[in-house]
Amino acid sequence: MINLTDIPRLARSLSRLIEITRTLAKYGLADTLARLDSRFVRRVTAFTGLAKLAEGSRETRIRLVLTELGTTFIKFGQVLSTRRDLVGPALGDELAQLQSHVPADPFEATRATIEAELGRPLEQLFKHFEPQPVASASIGQVHRAILPDGRKVAVKVQHPDIARRIEDDLAILHELAFLAEHYLPEFRPYRPVAVVAEFERVLWRELDFCRELRHLQLFRNTFKENPSIRFPEPHPHLSSRRVLTMEWFDGIPFSQAEAITAAGGNLGELARRGAKAFLDMIFRDGLFHADPHPGNVFYLRPCSQYPGGAIGLIDVGMVGRIDDQMRERIDRAVTAVLRKDSATVTELIVQVGDVPLRFDVAALECEVAEQIAFYHGMPLEQFQLGTALNELTEAIRRYHILLPTPLALLLRVLVMLEGTGRRLAPDFNLVELLEDYSRCGAWKRLSPRRTVYRLLSTLQDWDDVLRTLPRHVGHLLRRLQRQELVVQLSHRHLEPSVNRLVFGWIISALFVGSAMLWAAKAPPLWNDISIVGAVGFIISAISAYRLLRAIQHSGKLEDPDEAP
Repeated sequence: MINLTDIPRLARSLSRLIEITRTLAKYGLADTLARLDSRFVRRVTAFTGLAKLAEGSRETRIRLVLTELGTTFIKFGQVLSTRRDLVGPALGDELAQLQSHVPADPFEATRATIEAELGRPLEQLFKHFEPQPVASASIGQVHRAILPDGRKVAVKVQHPDIARRIEDDLAILHELAFLAEHYLPEFRPYRPVAVVAEFERVLWRELDFCRELRHLQLFRNTFKENPSIRFPEPHPHLSSRRVLTMEWFDGIPFSQAEAITAAGGNLGELARRGAKAFLDMIFRDGLFHADPHPGNVFYLRPCSQYPGGAIGLIDVGMVGRIDDQMRERIDRAVTAVLRKDSATVTELIVQVGDVPLRFDVAALECEVAEQIAFYHGMPLEQFQLGTALNELTEAIRRYHILLPTPLALLLRVLVMLEGTGRRLAPDFNLVELLEDYSRCGAWKRLSPRRTVYRLLSTLQDWDDVLRTLPRHVGHLLRRLQRQELVVQLSHRHLEPSVNRLVFGWIISALFVGSAMLWAAKAPPLWNDISIVGAVGFIISAISAYRLLRAIQHSGKLEDPDEAP
C-alpha cells in the first residue's frame, strides 16, 4: 500500500522522469532508455516530439544532458569522471569539464539560511557581508565577508531545498540503475546499482559541510610545518551542516598562468611544488585532495607569513583515503613498472580490483607488458604519465575490472596533476617525482621498523585466530548436533539443463499422444490418417531434432549467452 504522504513525491518524480526522458531524446540519447522493460518509459520516449541534437560526439552530448538536468546529474557526472575504470578516459575527460553555474539565490533566502543555521542575526555574525555571491554552483554559493576582527572570509551557503531535489533525483537514478542492470545486458558488468549507491553516499557526504570543515583541519595539520602549502583556516563557530566559513584567499588560480608570471611567480617551481604536495598527501599521509583542477589551486603572493609565495588549495569536499595496505601495493606497482615487471603489475590489479568471472589473466598481462615495453626507456621529455595511465585504465575497463574508489580517485588525481603541471611548465614531468617516492617506499618496506611492525601484526592475527578457534569449533558442533547446519550449493548453468529435461518430457508426451491418435484413426481423417495425430507427430519430430542439435552443439537449450 502506498503511503499518502508519498504522493507528492511520486508526482514530482513522475514529472522529473518525463523531463529526463525528453532531455535524453533531445540530445539523441534515448535509444538505450527506450529498450528498458517499462511501458511508461517507452511511451514517453516515443512521443517526446523533440528534434535530436545529434551534433558533436556521444561523450559531448552526455555532458550536455547532465548539465541540462541540473544539480544531481552534474554531480553524478563529476563522480563518474573519477571512475575511468567504468566510463573510459574519453568520457572521463568530457565529464571532468562539467561545471555548474546556477542562478544565485535571493539575498533574503541566503540570510535566512545563515541565521537559521548559526542562530544569530547576520549583522552580529559578520562585520560586513556582501549580498552578491562571487560564485554560485550546484550545491551552494560563496559570499565574501569580513569578521568582527577584520579578517576576510569566504562563506559557503547551501541552496534552499537542495536536499529535497537531490532526494527525488536519486530515487529516479536508483530505478533507472535497477532497470539497466536487469534488462540491458551490456550494462551489467558495470554494476549500475552499486555505482548509484556509491554516488548517493558521496553526494550526501558532500552536502554535509561539517565534513569539508574537518578535511580542512586535517590538511592544515599535516602541512603546518610547510608554509608554502596553504589550506583555508576554517571557523567552526561560524559553520554548520549547511554553512561553511573559512579564510578568504586573495590569489591567482593556476588556470591563469600569464597572470601568475606577471605577479612574479615561477611557473616551473610552482608546478613541482604543487605536485610534491599532492604526492606527500598520497604516499605520506594517506589522505589527499581529490579534485586538483587549476581552478582549485591558487598562487598566493609573497607576504610576511610566506615570503617566497605559497600555493593555496580550496574545495576539499572530495577527498581520497588510502590505508597502509593500499599504499604498499601502490609502492610495489610503481616499482614494478619501473622494472618492467608486468606480472607483478597484473597481479596487483587482480588483487585490488573486483574481477569478473571467466577473467583472462594472461591476456591482461600481455597487454600490460606491451604498454610497459612501449614506454620503458622513453626520454622523459617525451613520456606523458597521463597518457600511459589512460591507456592502462582503458584496458582495465575493457576487462570489466572495477577498481576500489580510492584507487580510481588516485589515478584521476595523477592524470590531473600532470595536466596542470604541464599547463604551467611544458617541461614538467611527474615521473621524476614519482621515482623519488618509489625509492622512499622501497626503503620504508625494507626498514627494520616496518618489518617488526608487520611481524607483530601477523602474530596478533594468529593470536586472534587461536583464541577464537575453540569457541567457533564449539559453536559449529552445537549447530551440527541440533541439525541446524545448512549446506548451500550453488549450481551454475543448471537452468538450461532443466529446460532441456522438461522440453524432452513434453516432446515424449506429444509423441506418445500423437501416435495413439494416429493408431486409433481419431477424426478428422485424410486418406484414413488422423490429421491431429499426424500434425502432433510432425511437431514432436521437429522438436526432438532441435533438442538433439542443441545438445550436440552446446548442451543448452534457449541459452542466448552461448551460441551453437
